[in-house]
Amino acid sequence: MAEKKRAPRNRTITLTPEEIEHYQAGLVQLSGPAEVSEIENKTINQDLFAILDYLPPSFVDLLFIDPPYNLTKSFGSTTFKQRSIEEYKLWFESWFPKLLRILTPTASVYICGDWRSSAAIHQVAEKYLVIQNRITWEREKGRGAKTNWKNCSEDIWFCTVSKDYVFNVEAVKLRRRVIAPYKDEHSRPKDWIKSATGNFRITYPSNMWTDLTVPFWSMPENTDHPTQKPEKLLAKVILASSRPGDMVFDPFLGSGTTSVVAKKLGRRYSGVEIDSTYCCLTEKRLALAEHDKTIQGYEDGVFWERNSLPAQKALAQEKHYHLPLFAEGIKEG
Repeated sequence: MAEKKRAPRNRTITLTPEEIEHYQAGLVQLSGPAEVSEIENKTINQDLFAILDYLPPSFVDLLFIDPPYNLTKSFGSTTFKQRSIEEYKLWFESWFPKLLRILTPTASVYICGDWRSSAAIHQVAEKYLVIQNRITWEREKGRGAKTNWKNCSEDIWFCTVSKDYVFNVEAVKLRRRVIAPYKDEHSRPKDWIKSATGNFRITYPSNMWTDLTVPFWSMPENTDHPTQKPEKLLAKVILASSRPGDMVFDPFLGSGTTSVVAKKLGRRYSGVEIDSTYCCLTEKRLALAEHDKTIQGYEDGVFWERNSLPAQKALAQEKHYHLPLFAEGIKEG
């Protein structure tokens, strides 16, 4: 990966040649059918389609799939070419069913897509799984378009193997600011909390996520991967659809966000990534997670709204606990 000139306060995670050599030594490559112990808490540096048959059966409790979307884009050493919707559907179905044998009977599957690929994903997924919902999240990044609506949303299809699955709704509540602080007949807050830092309501999660920020240069989770998902997004998925100790698997691991968040939240993890540099970034982030388990925008068991840093800092002072210097969604400088 070419060396970039970065601003003094840029916190993007990078690799030195020595780190690349060090982390490459810990990567896994499969030459035949593997046992779970061989890939548990490991990063597999290979082409997914070459090793699909080598993965153990029925070992994954939560499968997070973030495949190339239907547009032409380079990912390190590989490039995906845009194609027709029908061709994308055929490509997706050429490997997706083969991946399902690694799931446990109570497993959940989350599949990412955008408007160019979401319809094809839906049509294929419903053939093999129970579709529970479609999550839409606001991807507020990039320039506007002069001849079209700005594309700032993506989909995540929430599927399960059966009707018997894990969903921990209490673990993914959102703390929202109260704009209209209604009170009951005794002048007490009605379904909201009054504090010196402001008025807040703890709400149940919906399938519309507007509290996420795509990683950027001043966020300590940021890497040079072109389609990196926020750690906060993965935290929602992992907390909702797995239990501590469960196995989380990502077949298009990228720079490792799924594995990193799984580790921070006490889950086992594994993933496949073809690009060795991204694999090394994953391993470096996993090493950093040994000492820093914070997830920006998630604190004290509750997810915070985007751009709520002042309230988070004030609440941290009230409760006398440490809060990370850079809260999710607040740009520096």
